[in-house]
Amino acid sequence: MDTNNPYQNPKLAAVLGHPIAQSKSPRIHGHWLEKNGISGDYIAIDIPPAHFNDTLNMLFDVGFSGFNVTIPHKEQALAFADHMSPRAQRIGAANTLIKTDIGDIRADNTDGYGFITNLSTQSETWQPKAGPALVLGAGGAARAILVALLDVGVPKIYLSNRTRARADDLAAEISDLIEVIDWQDKEDVLPEAFTVVNSTSLGMTGKAALDFDLTDINPHALVTDLIYAPLETQLLKDARGRGCEVVGGIGMLLHQAVPGFEAWFGTRPEVDQELEALMLT
Repeated sequence: MDTNNPYQNPKLAAVLGHPIAQSKSPRIHGHWLEKNGISGDYIAIDIPPAHFNDTLNMLFDVGFSGFNVTIPHKEQALAFADHMSPRAQRIGAANTLIKTDIGDIRADNTDGYGFITNLSTQSETWQPKAGPALVLGAGGAARAILVALLDVGVPKIYLSNRTRARADDLAAEISDLIEVIDWQDKEDVLPEAFTVVNSTSLGMTGKAALDFDLTDINPHALVTDLIYAPLETQLLKDARGRGCEVVGGIGMLLHQAVPGFEAWFGTRPEVDQELEALMLT
């Protein structure tokens, strides 16, 4: 791409949410644009749900290449698209919208890709097929993680959520390899779990603590938290203290951004230590 051509239209992308001020996506994509010398911009736009479709049509009309989509628009984004990736269809939500060369809109969900890539790059020993996983939470992130874990060969998943009915619905929708357990019984499966995932907001800065006793955890388990504020949650500290390998959540955020950037701006960006350091400032 000739970045010195003054008549070249800069490419535009954005993250859409409500609220959106907390998003780190503009910082990630801004870093990659600068690093790759690409003429373009990536901004955050707050859209109330009632105006989502109209605003999206307008933004595509004025030349945006695509969008990241966050809470509460992920289901709406999937419905908006002309076609969707198989993983977005299975998850039932989209976090990425791409305008194709022929002008139609494709929906994707890169959350599971970001999650698995983070685990496989941070861990040298993780074997998803070694045994069951335990996933805490049944929100939007959990949907993507359940699908991703099954896709890499986790043989069984225990799912636990404070509101059991949500977990029951999710398990019924996704796979019969998912067994729902009551929130108060979540510690019971720790001895046999080889992957433990917190997809809830419990333990996040400013949120309630995650009450989770790791006394009986399998020492060969990999423990990961989607939360990245604080960078090392109490769950990760406790797991490390029990000899488990731990992986923080910041890498998932960075890796899930890669496919969208490549689709909108034409260059595959790198997740490197410089970017990780930038996220923590």
